[in-house]
Amino acid sequence: MLALALAGCAPRPSPWSGPASGLRILATAHIAPGTEWGGSPFGGISGIDQDPRSGDYLLISDDRAVHGPARVYALRLHLDPERGQARPEITGMRSLQAPDGQPFAPARRARPGVDVPDAEAVRWLPGAQRFLWTSEGDFARGFGPQLRVAHADGRHLRRIPLPPSFVPSAGAGPRRNGSLEGLALAPDGRTAWLAMELPWLQDGPPASAAAPGAPVRFTAIDVGSGEPLRQIAYQPDAASQPRRLPLGPELNGVSEILADGPHHLLVLERAYSTGRGFSARLYRIDTRKGSDTRGLAALQPGNHHPPPKELVADFTGLGVPVDNLEGMAWGPALPGGGCLLVLVSDDNFNPAQRTQFIAAQYRPPGGGHGSCGTTGGSP
Repeated sequence: MLALALAGCAPRPSPWSGPASGLRILATAHIAPGTEWGGSPFGGISGIDQDPRSGDYLLISDDRAVHGPARVYALRLHLDPERGQARPEITGMRSLQAPDGQPFAPARRARPGVDVPDAEAVRWLPGAQRFLWTSEGDFARGFGPQLRVAHADGRHLRRIPLPPSFVPSAGAGPRRNGSLEGLALAPDGRTAWLAMELPWLQDGPPASAAAPGAPVRFTAIDVGSGEPLRQIAYQPDAASQPRRLPLGPELNGVSEILADGPHHLLVLERAYSTGRGFSARLYRIDTRKGSDTRGLAALQPGNHHPPPKELVADFTGLGVPVDNLEGMAWGPALPGGGCLLVLVSDDNFNPAQRTQFIAAQYRPPGGGHGSCGTTGGSP
């Protein structure tokens, strides 16, 4: 019923990516395209989070109810870092339900007043009985980005209202298929950071190989009320390499964020260039060091300053070719120090791609175990 293709691409841990804080690859594995689970193709994985009580991971698919229902999966990752081996085991699937108690309908049978979600990120709330999840929106039908809370079984609990600036309009607001891509939950479980993948329309163009483009907005909100608490402008890099073909994408954007303690975020930048493939870099920022941009209708040079970026790892130098990395979560503290960091890719239901898992050891500044597990799942 389930065919897992496993790849132990890291027979021993890779070198550290940096002399102080950094990353090294412990093991990789993948699930082959076309794998079936629960009557639907497995794939489109865009977010991941761990329940530290059980050790299981929650995965969310960005399938817009085309290949199956809007859904989340449960997964165990069997890891043997000494041998450089990882084995993912899917253990369950749950449909995400709309406010009317029914599974979200596909676009071809969309229900009036109910969006067709494009799910991108997921985080357990404290106690791991409820989780936050995001949708980039259903722009064609008038729905902007969405932030929702669901019960562990996928039932809808509530929608968290987002600020009016998140509503797309002519020439302003989030870009279609470039909006609410990243989600981080502060250790207290009360503050969520929402990351755009690409710049808002009024802020400037996305990155290309020739230029880094405009900044993207990260917004901290109160989980209980949806009240915006702070917003910073994060500056992505230029795309890592030009496309080989005259047409097709050449871009770089933010595909995920993760809380690294109360004031820091790990930021995953994922780039793609036609004919060359994917690349990724991981950065660390201090959210207190960027100016608050909530009151700025448009970001312009001189009216804000982004937080400084500390490079944690450029995956190109770690010896592991990366796929379309979109999800990132903490695992447990590791016996040798540092934290287990798990990354997962979105295969886009493309036979030429696969769902890739990367298990890495993250060494926080100052050493020790840092803030492993600050994604909200702990009791």
